[in-house]
This record gives sequence, C-alpha cells and structure tokens, in this order.
Amino acid sequence: MAVGPSIDDLHFATEPAVDEVPGPNSRKLLTRQREIDSNAVAYPRRIPIALEEARGATVRDVDGNTFLDFFAGIGVLNVGHSNPYVLEGTQEQLESVAHTIDFPTEARIDLIEKLRTIAPGGLAGSSNVVFGGPSGSDAIEGSIKLAKHNTGRHGILGFEGAYHGTTAGALSLTAGKKYKKGYGPLLADAVHVPYPTRDAGAGGREACERCLDAVKRKFEAPYGGHETPAGIWVEPIQGEGGVVVPPEGFLQGLRDIADDNDAMLIVDEIQTGLGRTGEWFATDHFDVTPDAITMAKALGGTGLPIGAMLYHEDFDTWGPGGHVGTFRGNAPAMVGGLRAIEYIESHDLLSHATALGQYLRDRLDEVAETTPELVDVRGKGLFVGAEFVDADGDPDADLVEAIQTRCYENGLLVWNAGRHGNVLRLIPPLVLTREQAEVGMDILCHAIRATTTEGTN
Repeated sequence: MAVGPSIDDLHFATEPAVDEVPGPNSRKLLTRQREIDSNAVAYPRRIPIALEEARGATVRDVDGNTFLDFFAGIGVLNVGHSNPYVLEGTQEQLESVAHTIDFPTEARIDLIEKLRTIAPGGLAGSSNVVFGGPSGSDAIEGSIKLAKHNTGRHGILGFEGAYHGTTAGALSLTAGKKYKKGYGPLLADAVHVPYPTRDAGAGGREACERCLDAVKRKFEAPYGGHETPAGIWVEPIQGEGGVVVPPEGFLQGLRDIADDNDAMLIVDEIQTGLGRTGEWFATDHFDVTPDAITMAKALGGTGLPIGAMLYHEDFDTWGPGGHVGTFRGNAPAMVGGLRAIEYIESHDLLSHATALGQYLRDRLDEVAETTPELVDVRGKGLFVGAEFVDADGDPDADLVEAIQTRCYENGLLVWNAGRHGNVLRLIPPLVLTREQAEVGMDILCHAIRATTTEGTN
C-alpha cells in the first residue's frame, strides 16, 4: 500500500492562475524587504513574488496568484511543498524532541540505515554517515576534512564550472569568480581543471580524455604547480554550471586516477541526490563507487535544513568530536528525510522522474528544431538544462532572463544556470504530474518562441 496521498492530490491546481504580478500585497512586502533585508538577497530581484503558501508543485503568493513551481527551492523539495506524509512525521517529532546533538534517536538511526541501503555502488551497506552543520556547504567542509585526515595531504582538486557552496573551504572548490571576489585567498592549495562541457573539445570522448589528462597531471606531473591533492571533488552532473552531463567514462576515469594516487573521490550529490535524476544518486548513472558523497537540499524532506556526508566505512578514522556541529541532531529533518525516501519508493518516483524528464527534454528539442538560439538540451530525470546563444553564437543571458520573466508573468517559475547565465534550469518536484508538466511546457515553449521571435524583429 502506498504511503501518503497520491501525487495527483498534493497540489493547489493543475494550471496556474495569475492576475497582476507582482500584485499589490507582494509589492508591499518586496518594498519592506528591500528596506531592511540584506543586499545579498537574490531571488526576488529576478522573480518578484512574496510567498504565502505552497503545496506539491504549486505555490501561491500573498495576492492569491497560483504558480507552477519548476525549480522547487533549487532542488530542495523533491517530494513537493508541504507533502502531508512528510509533514505528519516531522510534526510528531517536533512535539517529541527536536534538538538531539548526536545522541541516538530512532529518527537518526533509521535515516542512516536507509541511506546506507540506497547508497551508490559499493557504498551500499559499507558506509557510515556523519551530520555536521545544516547545509550543503557544511557537508563539503566535512568532506575536505575527511580527505585531508585520511591522506595526510592538503591539496584539493575541483573543476571549472563547479559550485560546492560559499563557506571558506567549499568556496575554495566553487569555481565562480563572482562568489569569491573581494575575499582574498581561501585555501591556497585548491586547483581547478576543465570539466567536459559541450565546448571542451570536438566530441564527447575527446573532451573527456582532455579533461582527465588535466586531472592526472595535477597528481603525477613533477612540475604540476600544486601540492598533490588529497581528493577530487566533482558534481556527477554540474548544476550551477549549467546542468552539464559528463561523457561516459569521465567519472570512471576520475575513480581510476584517485585509486592510482591514493586520493579520495568525493561526489557532490547535494543538488542531484535523492531521486532528482531518476536514480537515488546521479552517480548511479555512471556505475562508479565514490569514496564519499555529500548531501543536503532534499535530504530534509520538506525544506528543513540538514547536511550530511556518507562515506565508505574504511575512511571512518575520526575520533570523538572529529567532525561536529551544534545542529547535527535535527531530528525533525531526519524524519523528514526518511519519510521523503519512503514516499519516493512507495510512489515509484524514480521511474516517474525518468519518464517525465524525458518528456520535458523532448518538448524542448521540438522547439530547438526551429529556434537556432536554443543550441543544447540536456539532463537526466527531472534535472534539465536548455542553453541559449545569440545570433553570433555567444552566450545570451539576457534572452534567458527575458524567457524567465515571460514565464513568471504567465504563472510558471523557472530559474537559470550556466557559467554565463545562459541556461534555463528546470528542477521541478518529483511529484509534478504529467498534466502539470504539459501545462508548464506549453507556457515555457510559448515563452521561448515569443521571446526569440521578438528578438528578430
């Protein structure tokens, strides 16, 4: 018997219902926010909306406008907003005990056991889990410590186009210069090498070999210019970098290089994990066993903050207090994560995400046939990217912003990505229905055609 309601019963509506956006109540709250909130606030600058409530793959603003949500808190809400099965468990846990540090609770142990079961490759059944701070950045920080502790080395290797967070260690691995500007040296022993993108070579295999050779040189070239890395940090599919799916053989090549050089392979599954790509973890698409994976975002089930790292038990060499964090015992978030996994299993959302993601990409491919500005459609499962260029073939972030705005005005929330901001990123909840997908793609495809046609007039 399936747990919780069916995915058809989770939402406000199948179609958006939008009047004036932003409406008067949203404008008031947006004004108040600008007056007192941090200048670091980003999302309302692009999508001016003040939220009141949300259900499934739909959100409603303070003026009563209902939107289809195709970015799910940037991959946080895999089982949808306010999933009743998840909320029931988290509410019960809140009323019992919420803050547990690392004392054992059923919530903690049950979640760890479930993660060990669904872990990728050889990590299944042979891994341990550590909770630190409540974010993905904190999970990355823990992974840096784990690699350094186990190898005795201090160098760390990441990739161009990568995003791993914005705390000091994580930011050292993040490639985006805009996140680092003005902060000076972070970890001087961090180095970045090319990730195999569409532009990295003449073909997928050539790009793959070229990038793997760059990684290998940082380990084995006597004048490579950097300390030998303790580990390799990689997104199995780059998210902020533009939903970039690497060629077959890339992750296996990294696994081989790490093995040959006694380094750790750490795969960042913060955005791609917990069913997002149609597998429990995106690593599963490539049949590679990493030494560790980092998790956060969807791990909290319903937006509750929790970060974690799962790693092979052979690397569990820490002593008591080896990695800590005051909020490493967020029991309601642990229940939320467990119940989200149970809901995904019970409703076969991995298969649903695979099929629905293919539908989204097929619709975009149809548009690309008559839209020269849309040069690439890619992704796995409900993790989809569409890349746009201008008439000269250069990245066109302005076009993506215009498409995004037109979607917002018609009740569809989408977001951007890419090194140049020229990729539309679609990451709806896994509970998105086929009917909602059709409506949302009608809006998006019309927005692309209308916006690109305007640009040629």
